[in-house]
Amino acid sequence: MGFASGFLRRLWVLIRRERFRSELDEEMAFHRAQAEKVFVASGMTPKAARIAAKRQFGNPERLKERSQEVVSFRFETVAQDLRFALRQLRKNPGFTATATLILALGIGASVAIFGFVDAALIKPLPYQEPSRLVGVYESISIGPQFHLSYLDYLDWKRLNKVFTSLEAYDSSDLFLGTPSGAERAAGVRVSDGFFRTLGVKPLLGRDFVAGEDAASAPRTVLLSYAAWQKRYGGAQDVAGQTVTLNGQTNTIIGVLPPEFHFAPVEPAEFWTTLHDSTSEDRGGHGLSGMARLKDGVSLGSAAADMADIAGQLARQYPDADGGRGATVLPLAEVLVGNLRPILLALLSGTALLLLIACMNVASLLLVRSESRRREIAVRGALGASPARLVRQFVTEGLVLTAGSTAAGVGLACLAIRLLARLIPPQMLAGMPYLRGLGLNFRVLAFAGMLALMACLVFSVAPAVRLYLSGRVMGMQAALAEGARGSAGIFWRRLGSNMVLVELAMAMVLLTGAGLLGKSLYRLLNTNIGMRSDHLAMLRVTAPGARYEKVEKKIALAKQVVERLRSLPGVRSAGICTQPPLNSGSNSVTFMVVGRPKNGPPDEVNIKQIDSGYFATVGAQLFQGRSFTENDDAARPPVMIINQAMARAYFPSEDPIGKRIIFDESTPPKQIVGIVQDIKEGPLDVATKPVMYDPYPQEPDNWFFAVVRTWRDERAMLPVLGAAIREIDPTLATFGETTMSARINDSSAAYLHRSSAWLACGFAAIALVLSVVGLYGVIAYSVSQRTREIGVRMALGAPRGSVYGMILGEAGWLTGIGIVLGLACSIGAATLMRKLLFGTAAWDAETLAGVTVVLAGAAMLASYLPARRAARVDPAEALRTE
Repeated sequence: MGFASGFLRRLWVLIRRERFRSELDEEMAFHRAQAEKVFVASGMTPKAARIAAKRQFGNPERLKERSQEVVSFRFETVAQDLRFALRQLRKNPGFTATATLILALGIGASVAIFGFVDAALIKPLPYQEPSRLVGVYESISIGPQFHLSYLDYLDWKRLNKVFTSLEAYDSSDLFLGTPSGAERAAGVRVSDGFFRTLGVKPLLGRDFVAGEDAASAPRTVLLSYAAWQKRYGGAQDVAGQTVTLNGQTNTIIGVLPPEFHFAPVEPAEFWTTLHDSTSEDRGGHGLSGMARLKDGVSLGSAAADMADIAGQLARQYPDADGGRGATVLPLAEVLVGNLRPILLALLSGTALLLLIACMNVASLLLVRSESRRREIAVRGALGASPARLVRQFVTEGLVLTAGSTAAGVGLACLAIRLLARLIPPQMLAGMPYLRGLGLNFRVLAFAGMLALMACLVFSVAPAVRLYLSGRVMGMQAALAEGARGSAGIFWRRLGSNMVLVELAMAMVLLTGAGLLGKSLYRLLNTNIGMRSDHLAMLRVTAPGARYEKVEKKIALAKQVVERLRSLPGVRSAGICTQPPLNSGSNSVTFMVVGRPKNGPPDEVNIKQIDSGYFATVGAQLFQGRSFTENDDAARPPVMIINQAMARAYFPSEDPIGKRIIFDESTPPKQIVGIVQDIKEGPLDVATKPVMYDPYPQEPDNWFFAVVRTWRDERAMLPVLGAAIREIDPTLATFGETTMSARINDSSAAYLHRSSAWLACGFAAIALVLSVVGLYGVIAYSVSQRTREIGVRMALGAPRGSVYGMILGEAGWLTGIGIVLGLACSIGAATLMRKLLFGTAAWDAETLAGVTVVLAGAAMLASYLPARRAARVDPAEALRTE
């Protein structure tokens, strides 16, 4: 009741404030009159009594203000502070514009990067209890995340004790039958419980039922929401219709919801079951696993259980599963992949940038508070309480932060759109979690948190400055000029320490940008084992039913190569089953004939090529011979290995003539040559062992045609596809690209390039901010030492000594900041070493270059106040005090 009555009383005073003021004036006048009567009765004259009564009651305006603050809201005083803050900012447009721009840049960069972090790492996945979902892989000697075989998947599903369900999936290119011919479409094969494990229900129709993934089950398919809209116009009766995929008739049973995505296989249009992936070959690894943990089961327990099962299968099937382990990862980590460390590194960079921006604005506010010390002292002498003065600074900080935050959020929105456009479309399609990227509640809350932190810094810094220097607590001293020297020393020391931190952070960001830039250069210029110029390629796929026989597959490959070689402008042509710089893998286990089985089989990547492939890509044969057109199915099986395989498995012997066997059902293959290492995998991954088989001995109904041209290879791309379709109109060609584009547009190149550009942008802003901060400290130092400089010059000190004094102070600050920054840079670079390619965290060239740039910029900024100090007129300087 007491709180309610007090609230109503305050509300009544706020509404009837004019009446309250009138009554308050009458009451104060009454008390003064009574006091005057007492003083007159004691013998004072009426005039003296009136003065004594006023002196006894004090400042009437301050009494009114305190009375209203006690019984009413403080809206009026807050409004007064707000109006005064706006007037102060309007009076200093240079300060206002500079502070707003600096803080807006810091907040904008931080919010923009946080938008990506939120979309990729924070936003919940569109699944039921996503934290319980995991990715399941086999681990082998060349990596921890490799595919399962179908039989291994069934055993893992049957033997595990940690999952409520374990499912498999496999992305694949499908060929959609249309009236105009076969059209490529992205597809996925999944086990029947895949969507139930994710907790996803179709928007329309039904899910797969148990047993529907068996090879003998009818073929059914689910449509993605995008495919439903694009290919069927959102027709409600789509369920029950049929669609031809890879020459097989499939019945559409439903449509997936629009928010559903599964990054490892995106952009997928058609979701079918595992009909064509149910191989009985335990050594044929092509599936990925996904599971849901049982309640109470931790990730570590699941990994241990799967490792036990993998060990059991390795002992039971040593030829196919020997040496294989298991890897269990959170599904969120699987979906995001290598993007997590990059986003976190960028967010750390923006945090440093924002900190530098806040420190610079705080420095500007501190300098400004120094110029307002007499104003604050006068207001304190007239009755303003310390709390009221501090509240004024809080209000000014709020106004400045509000404007900067609004501008920063606008810049962040623009930056998010620009950064999203920089991502190649094909890569963005594989990042479905970035859908709807923009300003949401979490991003705006993050911006609000940054604004609150900035406001606290900007409000507290000037208040603490005045408090420590005695401006608030000792007004008489503030009104005098005697405190000037101590205040100047305090500010110079504080400002110097802040500049040291700014320079160190700028050094960290500049070093990060330099290392990432050098890493990108080395990545794009790394030796890929071939000549990338004038090299074009495209994928060719033939209908399986029409080219089912081995003879037809071989004949088609020869026809394609001969047709391409006959084109004007084509120098040579070849084929392969996997293009260079392929992020996927096709690994097999093998044994060396005659070598004792001391352990599990070794595992390497395998690739089929024709006799013209090495010559076309410009790879050099290191030893032995290359393939010829006679190496077909009628001749003994042969293979060529790369140097990495020779080093790994034949370190002290000649591999030529050695025979390799995959399993007991296939004849051994003889090694006839060693080729130099070709970058078959990602650019930023070390070249791994690779086997090359003659395509005629292992033909398929799809392959990549590789062409070296005499002229611009980009102009040849349309011609190549048209020429191949002239052979057979049912052939599908797609993925036309050049090797140069494949290098520049690869995931590794994009990630390194975007990181380098973003880091360079942050570093450039940090450099400007730190230099501005140093300029402010030196300029303030010069202003505080004007009298000292005047005395020195009046006593005969040359202008050069003044330059030396000022630049020496700046040099010490710069030197210490650079030394601190070097130590922090090496530590930060060590943490981000996974983002570097061919570049050490302590790269001397980069550190030296960054040191020179930062030192040069800092000394240039210091030269301006030094020049102004050297031009001081001694007579004017001596009169400044």
